[in-house]
Order: sequence, then C-alpha cells, then structure tokens
Amino acid sequence: MEKKIRVLIVEDSNVCAEIIKHILESDPEIQVVGIASNGEEAIRMVPELKPDIISMDIHMPKMNGLEATEYIMAYHPTPIIVVSSSIHDRDTHLAFEAISAGALDVLEKPDPIIWGEFAKIGNELINKVKFLSRVKVITHIRGKRKTRRTIDVKKQIVEDISKERFTDENKQKVFVYPGVVVIVASTGGPQALGKIISALPKNYPLPVIIGQHIAEGFIGGFVEWLSSVSKIPVKIVEHLEEIKPSQVYVCPVEKNTVVNEPGIFQLVDPRENDLYKPSLDLLVSTVAGVYKNRTVGVILTGMGSDGAKGIQRVYELKGHTIAQDETTSTVFGMPKTAIELGAIKEVLAVDDIGERLRQIGEAMSNIKL
Repeated sequence: MEKKIRVLIVEDSNVCAEIIKHILESDPEIQVVGIASNGEEAIRMVPELKPDIISMDIHMPKMNGLEATEYIMAYHPTPIIVVSSSIHDRDTHLAFEAISAGALDVLEKPDPIIWGEFAKIGNELINKVKFLSRVKVITHIRGKRKTRRTIDVKKQIVEDISKERFTDENKQKVFVYPGVVVIVASTGGPQALGKIISALPKNYPLPVIIGQHIAEGFIGGFVEWLSSVSKIPVKIVEHLEEIKPSQVYVCPVEKNTVVNEPGIFQLVDPRENDLYKPSLDLLVSTVAGVYKNRTVGVILTGMGSDGAKGIQRVYELKGHTIAQDETTSTVFGMPKTAIELGAIKEVLAVDDIGERLRQIGEAMSNIKL
C-alpha cells in the first residue's frame, strides 16, 4: 500500500480545523495525523508526528503562526502552507512574514457558507498539499553568502544595447527612463521577491513589474507586506496607468496585465487557454515587445512553465535575462524551463539577484538615450 501524505493541522478554531480535516481526508492519499490549537502545541507535535506537511493558521493565542513557522523552519524544517482568512489585514501581513520565514505558500481559509468558493478552495488545498509535501525544504538560519564569479554587467549591458539600436520609427518614441525590469514567480515567489526587492536602493532608476501567481484575496496583503521591506513604493497595477521609474508594480490576479506602447498598463480578461492568472507569458512578452533590448526579465521559483516563453521573447529581442538557480528555488520548474529553452544569460542564487538588478539599473541609467 502506498504511503499516505501525513498532515498536521494548526488551527485555533475547532470548526475550521474539522472543515480542513474533512477536505483533506476526502482524498484517499492524505491522512491528517494531528490537530494543534496554537503554535506552542504545533512545535511540540512536529518532532513527534513528523508530518510531511503542515497547514498553518496565522492568528492564534499563545503563539501565532508566524512564530511557530520561524521555530519549525529553524529546528524541524517541514513544508508549511499558510491557510488564513484573506479578509483580515493583520492576518495577511503576518502570512507573508511567515513565507519570508520559510512557509511555501498561502491559501484562503475555506468558508462553507459560500459553497462555490468552498469547493474551489478545497480542491486547491488538496492539490497544494499533494504537490508541496514533496518539496525539500531547508533550515532557515542565515548562512554566509558564497563568493560567485559574475560577468561585467555594465560592459555587457552597454554592448547589448549598442548592438541593437532602435529603428527610426522607435527612436521617435519618447522614453523617460532607460529600461524596465519584469519579474515573474509562482510557488516560493513571495519569499524570493522579498529578498530581491529589499536589496534595491531608494530611487532605483527603473520601474519593476512583478507577476506572481497567488491565491485570490491575498494580493492586497502581499503588496502591503512587500511595501514593508521595500525602499521603493509598491502598488497594484491599475488599468491604463503609465509606467514610471522608481516604482514597483504588482499585477492583480483577477485580470491579465499587458503593456502597450509607449509604456501603459492595460488590464484584460483572462483567455480561455490560460491555466494561471495572471498569465506570466503574456505579461513578459508584451513588456519585451515595447521595451525591446531595454527589458530585464527575471524568472523565479515556481511550478510549471508559465513565464518561460515570455522570458524567451526578452532574450530574442536582446534584453537581459536572469533565472533563479535550483539550489535556492523552492520549485525549479519555471526557471528550469527557461534555461532549457536557451533563453537565460545568467543563473543566480536569489541572494545575488537584487544586487545584480542594482548594477544593471546603474548601468542603464548611464546610457544615453
């Protein structure tokens, strides 16, 4: 008989705990091995039960989900999914702090009153548990950064742009800044993005556009959390908004984000064949279509391949492309696909990507338009 996936539920509400247990055990491959009513109980139960994955609530008495996540990831590294109510700002902010501490993903807590959403969230929870229980997590105690050989970014960027001059038609268009950074991610992305964005200096000369697959209802909390670690303003993309430098833009999840000339966001309805919202391929390919070789495309941790073809478009138009390496990726699916397409110029650890973007921004800002 095949081994079942062992789940520990950490939830202070008995009703919610039973709902989550019922959802998970409706799948024959999943077994709930314990229920903890707060973080203190959870950290005592983890070494005894050795769960394959933990469903973690955030706002709990005695010890909240953030504190429990920090302890577990430091002493008993285990895959953790934060299952929280998206309607409470306090909870969403703490949820993304927990992701920064090593949790893998965040999902909305199922509400039995809204049956359609209950079924959808329940199926998503089962799928996430089955997938993320196989992720090999690491101890989250910061170690020394390794010295890595890197290319001469300033020289490379100047050479790339000088080789690929704009046509006369394009030269007539007014660009008020030298380029754009577009970053895409899925599972494990919030933690990686927090490290990257926090490394960028105030008044960073390029706009930064982020496409992140995330559960609906959590985008506001994600932006709030990212703002707390960023020196640059962070906001959600608005329809027909002009793209400006020194600003981080986060794409909403209910629509696809595309970029039109000469640097205007447009929010459009998802297409029938889109597996994920927002479509990362559509986002990156339209950014590249407008900014050509002045595009810096970054693909981070995530399952699947969404975004890889968009990054390939950046590469084809002589832009600069970066993929997160396998060692620091929670899930190496998206970066691996982009690498296999031959679309990546640099493969970097997540701790090095922010510094690389800082160097690229400095180099691009010194190029005469």
